[in-house]
Amino acid sequence: MSAALPKDPIASAQANWEKSGWGEVSEPMATVTSIVRANQILTGRAEALLRPFDLTFARYEMLMVLRFARRPMAMSKASRVLQVHPTSVTAAAERLERDGLITKTPSPDDARTVLLAITEAGRELSEETTQILNRELFAQTGFTQREITTLNRILRKFRQKNGDFAEPLG
Repeated sequence: MSAALPKDPIASAQANWEKSGWGEVSEPMATVTSIVRANQILTGRAEALLRPFDLTFARYEMLMVLRFARRPMAMSKASRVLQVHPTSVTAAAERLERDGLITKTPSPDDARTVLLAITEAGRELSEETTQILNRELFAQTGFTQREITTLNRILRKFRQKNGDFAEPLG
């Protein structure tokens, strides 16, 4: 991580928005930019913890989806569950397969469908890396429990309103 800046660049951007006559959207701009920056910070921390295992956070997420699946999962379903483009799933699956962490097999029901399943080595790696992420990232986000609860509620509502999932809020 680089050294902290002497002042908040997003606050400066917000002030510049206001000076430029865009005051009505200066605060939402700062919110969006802050969320994007928070994502970069958290992703960077996750990637640094996973780097010694030659994993990216995207490949880790795929391992975890397959770890919790009750049966081999179609690549198209993995794409939907992970909410990423099919080519991203294909690239991640090829790397995980090459590393012996998952298997790819044709579906017995439809030759066009590729099924993904975690291997024992994948289970072991997912366990080890999850312990590290739980201890060094998820338990140390930098947010209080109250902030976490509030952020989860706000972001879940935002994601649902933007078509991320159809389940009614409640």
